[in-house]
Amino acid sequence: MSMKKTRTTLAALGLALFALAAHALDVVDERGVTVSLPQPPQRIVTLLPSLTESVCALGACNRLVGIDRYSNSPEQVKALPQVGGGLDPNVEAIVALKPDAVLLAKSSRVTQRLEALGVKVLVLEPKNHADVRRVLDKLDQVLGTHDAPRVWRVIDASVSAAAQSLPASARGLRVYFEVNNAPYAAGESSFIGETLARLGVKNIVPAALGPFPKLNPEYVVRANPDLIMVSVRSAQGLEQRPGWAGIRAVREGRICRFSAEQSDVLVRPGPRMDEAARLMAQCIAEQGAKGPR
Repeated sequence: MSMKKTRTTLAALGLALFALAAHALDVVDERGVTVSLPQPPQRIVTLLPSLTESVCALGACNRLVGIDRYSNSPEQVKALPQVGGGLDPNVEAIVALKPDAVLLAKSSRVTQRLEALGVKVLVLEPKNHADVRRVLDKLDQVLGTHDAPRVWRVIDASVSAAAQSLPASARGLRVYFEVNNAPYAAGESSFIGETLARLGVKNIVPAALGPFPKLNPEYVVRANPDLIMVSVRSAQGLEQRPGWAGIRAVREGRICRFSAEQSDVLVRPGPRMDEAARLMAQCIAEQGAKGPR
């Protein structure tokens, strides 16, 4: 090979290596672990519905090759292979999909097993509004999509618009939001609680009890909320719970029962929080219009 061809070949190789290095990135996940990726991942498995929805909101739905069994939005992800639940998914099924990256929650039990098999794992778990914004920014960095600021602006503006749509008569309603019938509630410090606060209502579950505390049902009776928000999945028999017939919300029929699809929107801290705010605002407006408390 001539010297000129050698120089040309070396130059081309150098450019290729430079291009590869330019795409390489180091990402610090929520464990504080630095995950090195040679390039933005093109084959992604998500094990948390909010992460599935966030990837799609950033325009990278086509990079998903597998999801957890609860991910069901947007519509196109329903055709993807499911690899089990987010807490304890099927490791073999995940590895068989040859993912460049797996996105999962801190609570997942398979992080170390996947890493031992050479799979890149990113732990990301939004729990409040600030987390949702931070996770979108982190995914933007990982995916190279440069769209997180716009996505967050839409979410934030829509929550504000939902708040502004409420009549003055609805402000100050004392609300109990039940996540499931254990009962677990959404407290002030949860992303649901933060949305309720922006909508101008009072959460009966203070931040001191944690984001999603398990309550003694008697607590709700004593708190005597004006309005109850609950999924149809856990609302069955609500009026028959001991003492609950005397709660103002039950006595006056101020109960919003959300469908399974609506509940999925409400309990996921992700890009559909704007839709969740509209659902809650609609409930508050309807119940606040029922007259004086």
